[in-house]
Amino acid sequence: MKNKKELLRLRRHRNLRVKLSGTTEKPRLAIHRSLANLSAQIIDDVKGKTVYSLSTTDKEIKAKFPYAGNIKAAAFFGEFFAKQAKEKGVTKVVFDRAGYLYHGRVKAFADSARKSGLEF
Repeated sequence: MKNKKELLRLRRHRNLRVKLSGTTEKPRLAIHRSLANLSAQIIDDVKGKTVYSLSTTDKEIKAKFPYAGNIKAAAFFGEFFAKQAKEKGVTKVVFDRAGYLYHGRVKAFADSARKSGLEF
């Protein structure tokens, strides 16, 4: 059984998803935050396909940040993710914070991704 906080977050995410949808031109950038890691994926909701995904468990990020549950690691991850996404040909996205508050690691990830060239 999931704890109450997680269930409330999932409810917020479900309500957010009613208004948020990714298209082929502007896919959805969805994030997931755990205690020790962050993961993000770019999703085309029209086709139902994940265009690109990455996590802080990736060996290039783990080499620089063995523990990725802090703001510095989230900022680096956002920068790294944006560069990789641009190589895949994605520049404009819709940001899906997945029911998490826009603050702390989520905000650090989003700000550094914007700074590195993703538009949202």
